[in-house]
Amino acid sequence: MADKLFAKHILRKLFLEDWGLKLLALAITVALWLGVTGLSTNSRRSIVVPLNTIVSNDAIITNSLRQEVEIVLGGDKRRLDQLNRSDISASLDLTAVVPGEWVIQLSPDTVSINNLPQGINLDEIRPTNMLVKLDAVLEKDVVVRPLTVGAIPPGFEVYSSSVMPPRIRMRGPASVMKLLEYVQTDEIDLSGRREGFTTRQIAVNSPDPKAVVLNTVVDVFFLIGERRIERSFSIAMSDESGKTASFTLFGPRTILQGTKADDIKIEMFVDGDGEMRPRVVLPADLEGVTEIRGMKLR
Repeated sequence: MADKLFAKHILRKLFLEDWGLKLLALAITVALWLGVTGLSTNSRRSIVVPLNTIVSNDAIITNSLRQEVEIVLGGDKRRLDQLNRSDISASLDLTAVVPGEWVIQLSPDTVSINNLPQGINLDEIRPTNMLVKLDAVLEKDVVVRPLTVGAIPPGFEVYSSSVMPPRIRMRGPASVMKLLEYVQTDEIDLSGRREGFTTRQIAVNSPDPKAVVLNTVVDVFFLIGERRIERSFSIAMSDESGKTASFTLFGPRTILQGTKADDIKIEMFVDGDGEMRPRVVLPADLEGVTEIRGMKLR
């Protein structure tokens, strides 16, 4: 009997007494639960985000790729609404893809989303695929040619031009690099030039934007002088052979016209094959600006 009375007392305390406190506790519990769940519901949201494409160091993309994709996210509506587009980006990893032309699938399995909050899932990517053209990377040394504009004065000519270094290193798609034979410098103006000059640290330009110049500047040396003419000479050898060396000089007109046969010497030297051959020794003012043509011994 005592047990029944005790049970009645407990039930009375639970259900009939202190209703105000019990209702307050219930309200607090419900509020806490709502705060945790936020009366949230699952939702979906689409956002356009930047697409970063990653390739290996041995490959290069040769076609224009999409710079943005539309992603569809699912999850808590409050968190979706709080997402800032500027904080999110998509990445497509192509480091394992070999050179060739491929249609790459864009899906949650192939594209990763950076800075995606916990509880938010990537459901879909639009478009669902993208054309990618990959080429192998090739590096090689390419000849540099000076690009000139303007005209030197009448009666003068460019004897020669030289570039230092004569070749530069370039890097680009193999399909482009294999066809690339030379590159040119920025324009160099020759207007009014009557003598040699040097242009230093002039830029080198790639003819194809996909081919990158690794050494971007060169020095260019020009040798300029009076227009050259030809003049023939026959000079007896200084040894006892009794032979005469006949040849033609191609050099600056004024200097060459004033040159006498006695100003020129012929000497014999041993060439790379161990044979004796004649060599013309010119006056100092003809050195470097004169060509020797048609040497014959008689």
